Amino acid sequence: MSTTDVPLYQPEWLELRESADAAARAVELLDPLRGWLAEAGRAGGLVIHDLGCGTGSMGRWLAPRLPGPQRWVLYDRDPALLGRAAAQAPAKTADGGGVTTLTRRGDLGGLAADDLAGSSLVTASALLDVLTRDEVDALIAACAGAGCPVLLALSVTGRVELSPADPLDGEIAEAFNAHQRRGGLLGPDAVAVASEAFVRQGAAVRVHSSPWRLGAGESALTAQWLRGWIGAACEQRPDLAPRAEAYLRRRLAACAAGELRVVVHHNDLLALPRTTGGVS
Repeated sequence: MSTTDVPLYQPEWLELRESADAAARAVELLDPLRGWLAEAGRAGGLVIHDLGCGTGSMGRWLAPRLPGPQRWVLYDRDPALLGRAAAQAPAKTADGGGVTTLTRRGDLGGLAADDLAGSSLVTASALLDVLTRDEVDALIAACAGAGCPVLLALSVTGRVELSPADPLDGEIAEAFNAHQRRGGLLGPDAVAVASEAFVRQGAAVRVHSSPWRLGAGESALTAQWLRGWIGAACEQRPDLAPRAEAYLRRRLAACAAGELRVVVHHNDLLALPRTTGGVS
């Protein structure tokens, strides 16, 4: 996770996916989170660290769903994304409290418990699956040292459903999943690995599905996702390229006609420290 001036994600892609992300996020995990925060006496004023915040979509979704005044600490390696996230932060929380933001640019690989001291919550979206096992272990150790809950959203599971089906679907999905695991990245294994690491730290872990459900109304996102999904598969397996080119044309034509339906499966993970006897 080295710091670089090259953005990992383009803001246009993050903005395109925001509504699908919002619809997918597991609201079922919010009641246990609210309960823990209330029992721990942290619901009256929250400090929330958003790791790899991108354009700030997690804050826009979560801040209005949690009570009390909130201070969001936004982390990203891209200063342009940090600027967007801060400028587009929500104004109010669930009970009308205010929201303030602080930005921190840099390398999440060096994050330590001291950096998270005083946190009410650590959160991230679409982060776990682009980390290695060592990076996940280090991140979870830092969160455990801070003694706060952790909400990690929208990690890929490796499962994709396309309708109507195509004979090449399985090969593309398999090659994409292999690409996600390149260089020791966890990819579809991330939630299982993180869950085990949180349990070793004594946390109570809940996992809930958070799938994208893409239909005719999401055709722009679906088309962009298809290009990236198939492109990564061909990068992993160049021998797929001749067939994948025709496959992409078929899929884009069906998408443009409003005939393609795609479910991209993700999981959201909530880890609650047991130190206060909180919800488990």
